[in-house]
Amino acid sequence: MSKSQPRTNDAEHTIPLDAVIDEVELRLASLANALRERDSDVIESSASELHRALANAVQCFMHVAEHGGVPEPLRRRLARASAMVAAQRESLARATAALDRAIDVLMPMPPASSFYSANGLPDSFHRGGRLSA
Repeated sequence: MSKSQPRTNDAEHTIPLDAVIDEVELRLASLANALRERDSDVIESSASELHRALANAVQCFMHVAEHGGVPEPLRRRLARASAMVAAQRESLARATAALDRAIDVLMPMPPASSFYSANGLPDSFHRGGRLSA
C-alpha cells in the first residue's frame, strides 16, 4: 500500500504541472508570433501574460518540489521553456542594439557644446575636455 501512495502523489502533482507548463509554452508561442508580426500592442500583452505564467510556474514547481519532487520529464520541459525564454531575450537584445545603431545613424547626437571660447573655438571646458595650464 505504501508503494502506491507516491504514484498517486506524482499523478496529482503531474497533472497541474503539465497544465502550468502548457500555459508557459502557449504564452511563449504567442510572444514569438507577436514578435514575428512586429505588433507592439500584442507583444506587450503577450509579454505580460508570459510573465504571469512564468511566475505561476515558479510557484507551482516550488510547491511540488517541497512536497515530493518534480518528475524528470516535467523538469526537462521546464528547462526547454527556460531555454526558449533565454533565446527570445537574446533575440530582443540583438534587435534593440540594431535599432539603437539605426537611430544613432539617422539622428546623430548634437554637438557636445554650443559654448565658444574668446578666440572663437569650441570651449572644451564645457564639453568635459582636458584642461591645460
